[in-house]
Amino acid sequence: MSGTDGEVGVAPAEYADVLASGGPPSRDAEFTAFMADHAADLRRTAWLLVGDLHRAEELTQEALARTYASWGRARQTDPLAYSRRVLANLRIDTWRRRRREVLTAEVPDEARTGSEGRADDRDQLVRALALLNARQRRVVVLRHLVGLSEAEVAATLGMSVGTVKSSSSRALATLRAALSSDGDLR
Repeated sequence: MSGTDGEVGVAPAEYADVLASGGPPSRDAEFTAFMADHAADLRRTAWLLVGDLHRAEELTQEALARTYASWGRARQTDPLAYSRRVLANLRIDTWRRRRREVLTAEVPDEARTGSEGRADDRDQLVRALALLNARQRRVVVLRHLVGLSEAEVAATLGMSVGTVKSSSSRALATLRAALSSDGDLR
């Protein structure tokens, strides 16, 4: 299908619709539909991992580029889980290079439309997540903010379910200890 300005591609459609459309969809059509459905979720996950909108955009673009390059393998299992794994691995790589993060309070897409209270909550969440080590942050983001099950987090991050549980427990204890009874960081 032709897009505007002479671009060739598919209109944003649900990935499942492209797969169920009858004939075999092209690799580009399949990936374009996947990206239309999941790019915003991946960007938000990346933002929660790095805390900076621009770095999250770069991380998401790189993760999608790598997913596209390996689309044949990614589409055979769960492309979203594959993309999240690539995202997590890229985050580990950047963390190893930088060793120190500077988090900002920008939030992508839906979260921008919140009230003042939500902005304060976001700021506190970002500061609290910065207290966690990289593994704990990845587990908390995927388990509690993205909403994956313990088994899905384990598969995405390449660790056992027990490691996910213990990392989550330690991370939540750290977050609880860091927040005073009135909700401010200590």
